[in-house]
Amino acid sequence: MSRASNGVRGVKYLYNANGKRTAVLIDLERNAALWEDLFDVALARSRADEPTASWATVRRRLERTGRLAPTRQPAR
Repeated sequence: MSRASNGVRGVKYLYNANGKRTAVLIDLERNAALWEDLFDVALARSRADEPTASWATVRRRLERTGRLAPTRQPAR
């Protein structure tokens, strides 16, 4: 069963036999930005336990592989 009583146009919840929400249908033509936001959050959460690196480490790696121009040190 689906209902659109959530107040957001183009978004419908699917309910199981007990009336509990189990899924959501999103009209992607109407709510593309909403889907992108939801996807970004889901992707970030899925990567939450991955190791992190400082910007300095990432920058050095990118410079070493030629994917980023070396930064210039400020003149003293």
